[in-house]
Amino acid sequence: MSVKTFEILEQLKSLTLLETSELVKQIEVTFGVDASPKPLFYNSITHLSDDHSPLPPVPTEVNVILDHVPAEKKIAILKVVRTLMGLGLKEAKDFVESVPQVVKEAVTPEVAEEIKQQLELAGAGVSVQ
Repeated sequence: MSVKTFEILEQLKSLTLLETSELVKQIEVTFGVDASPKPLFYNSITHLSDDHSPLPPVPTEVNVILDHVPAEKKIAILKVVRTLMGLGLKEAKDFVESVPQVVKEAVTPEVAEEIKQQLELAGAGVSVQ
């Protein structure tokens, strides 16, 4: 550190709080700067505008998976699976008996939610991935 800088620093240390406040105001006026603190929220937003994204991208396509079929609800679930997938009776029965199975692949989250609700109303355990 230069001698001049060291002397200025020592003088700053000897200032009172009021004198320091007046000095800051005078520096702002003289150099056209703003020394007021920026909110942390503001700084985090400007930081996030870089290439760093804090949230994972929202999936545009998801899979609906039939996870669980209770024995007492098997027939009701089988009917819904037949309707959703356009399967025959034997194919739907084999499908329902071999869970977990993907009911629909690469559908929008909205469609997946509708399918999930239909299967859950019939009594099935369903997940969306």
